Amino acid sequence: MPDRSRIGCLLLLGLLIVAAVFGWREYQRVVREEPERFPWTPLSLSDPIGDFTGRKLAALGESPERCEALLGTIESGDRIVGARRASDAACGYDLGVELRPADSAALSFSPAGLVTACPVAAALLLWERDVVQPAARRLLGEPVKRIDHFGSYSCRRLYGRGEGAYSDHATANAVDIAGFRLASGRRISVLGDWNDADDDAAFLREVRSGACELFSTVLSPDYNAAHADHLHFDQAARGAMGWRGCS
Repeated sequence: MPDRSRIGCLLLLGLLIVAAVFGWREYQRVVREEPERFPWTPLSLSDPIGDFTGRKLAALGESPERCEALLGTIESGDRIVGARRASDAACGYDLGVELRPADSAALSFSPAGLVTACPVAAALLLWERDVVQPAARRLLGEPVKRIDHFGSYSCRRLYGRGEGAYSDHATANAVDIAGFRLASGRRISVLGDWNDADDDAAFLREVRSGACELFSTVLSPDYNAAHADHLHFDQAARGAMGWRGCS
């Protein structure tokens, strides 16, 4: 009887070792093939959006060199611009990115010359590729050609108040999206189409929800009247810890 018990224990130990080996190999395969699923893998702008992509994007605010290097791995027309300083020490940025189309067929921002902080630019690249264009083709039957915006950098406090916390716009760490121009020339606007019961409204709500996976804060007309005409995206530092706001 003791011999049988000993043999049984050895068999069980052998099975556990085999299971551990196969489990480790499977883990390595998933990390290699789907790194976006894990918080400790490096961010790549070539990967699909994963559960931790938003955190990694927000964390780029602490590593501008890493952010600049990441943008260099993507074929886009975006251009690194110099630092911007303001008389108010709370405003300005060290590294800005001018969002430009790679060629005449690529999506553009209007007005041209939009400059954002690097983490916002990186998130916009993924948003355009993995959220906006798939939603446009599925719901509207054609791609987006242009995104209309209300700007990024603005040296001001939240809601333009005279005191209190500064807006992420003060460091170009935010952008306000007003509408979309399709390849056919048709325009969809947040102000005009958000409350409709059609595919245009469904598209706007889907791109809002998709942005919530990439930005620290996403505010829409559902949040308050101040956002009735635009979607506000920012990369507040708290997003790196998973503290996100989406409305």
